[in-house]
Amino acid sequence: MEPDLFTAAAEERQEKDPSSSPLAVRMRPRVVDEVVGQRHLLKQGSPLRRLVGEAGGGPAGPSSVILWGPPGTGKTTLAYVVSKATNKRFVELSAITAGVKEVRTVIDGARRASGGYGKETVLFLDEIHRFSKAQQDSLLPAVENRWVTLIAATTENPYFSIISPLLSRSLLLTLEPLTDDDLRSLLRRALTEERGLGGALTLPDDSEAHLLRIAGGDARRALTALEAAAGAALAKGEEEISLGTVEETVDRAAVMYDRDGDQHYDVASALIKSIRGSDVDAALHYLARMIDAGEDPRFIARRLMISASEDIGLADPSALPLAVAAAQAVAMIGFPEAALTLGHATIALALAPKSNAATLAIGGALEDVRKGLTGQVPAHLRDGHYKGAAQLGHAQGYVYPHDVPGGIAAQQYAPESVAGRRYYTPTRYGAEARYADVVDKVRERLRGDGS
Repeated sequence: MEPDLFTAAAEERQEKDPSSSPLAVRMRPRVVDEVVGQRHLLKQGSPLRRLVGEAGGGPAGPSSVILWGPPGTGKTTLAYVVSKATNKRFVELSAITAGVKEVRTVIDGARRASGGYGKETVLFLDEIHRFSKAQQDSLLPAVENRWVTLIAATTENPYFSIISPLLSRSLLLTLEPLTDDDLRSLLRRALTEERGLGGALTLPDDSEAHLLRIAGGDARRALTALEAAAGAALAKGEEEISLGTVEETVDRAAVMYDRDGDQHYDVASALIKSIRGSDVDAALHYLARMIDAGEDPRFIARRLMISASEDIGLADPSALPLAVAAAQAVAMIGFPEAALTLGHATIALALAPKSNAATLAIGGALEDVRKGLTGQVPAHLRDGHYKGAAQLGHAQGYVYPHDVPGGIAAQQYAPESVAGRRYYTPTRYGAEARYADVVDKVRERLRGDGS
């Protein structure tokens, strides 16, 4: 790594006085074997092991990698381990503050280091999803020609946030949320090691369980919460971190949801699929996650309106009006009260009878139209109100349904190309059973088969 004077001074201060750094920084692993979790990425011969020089590659050098995972799963930690273990030149940039100019400076330095004294460069780029397409493009020549070995970290789905050429030139490594066992090991190490709390306090089982619960698989959050609770306990002269102290210092759990990223789509998808599956409790869980994360209530309301037509349809004709009313109410009242309305609508939709017959019906009709099965509108259905229409045969022979018994006239409505096609097949679920009884009789009358 190539720190500036200020960074070097800060690191020197942290070495002399470790307590000046946050606990999460002090407990950062120094070697690969200290990393908790992510064992699937740290097997012998893995790309990360090769980056730290633990496995030779001969003519096949180490690949550039993109580390994708939720916050606190170890992306920055893995890069830090590489920086400490590798004999390569290591440069760190953050996409929050860096731009094309800084990237080009690193690449120029890498080419000089390689050509001048055979030193390879590893570039760690944090928050790469914040780079624009043009900024990401600036990395391509260096990655392709291996002027630098790129380690890029992102919390966003790379298939949405990273350009395809860069993805194709890198290995995508997915980090998983840490398990409770991973975090438990990390907390206990932080309690006992000198660079952590040095055994100054104990952590009862109930306090530990609460820390694990609020961490939500995030190591940084777990250590931050532990440090806050430990500070409060020491201030009170206590020898253990009680559950009450933890609850006083950390009042809510982490919600694994990013309303600007792929979690936005994953949780919304889970909400709709839970409603479709009639699991009202799961649906309320996902709704609560979206509300707690500050999701736009109008987005949630729109999804519920779609669900009412897509998955319920005529099995409960009141579902769509209810969802529309909920959307209107949400727009007028906003959060926090809108949570009540969204909960009301979610429960009603989840427990409603389900039918996708309307969805399949319009889908089938659209498919035929896109295949070119359109044809001419039958002459008797065409507009006959303008001068000369009758001479063209338009509207001639049309039977006005209100003039016949039963209000159904036996005549052809569809173009010849799709005459006889059946798009709507009602189910026997809920109120749609009534439509199932009616539709066959109506079709018979239209064909002239009924009395």
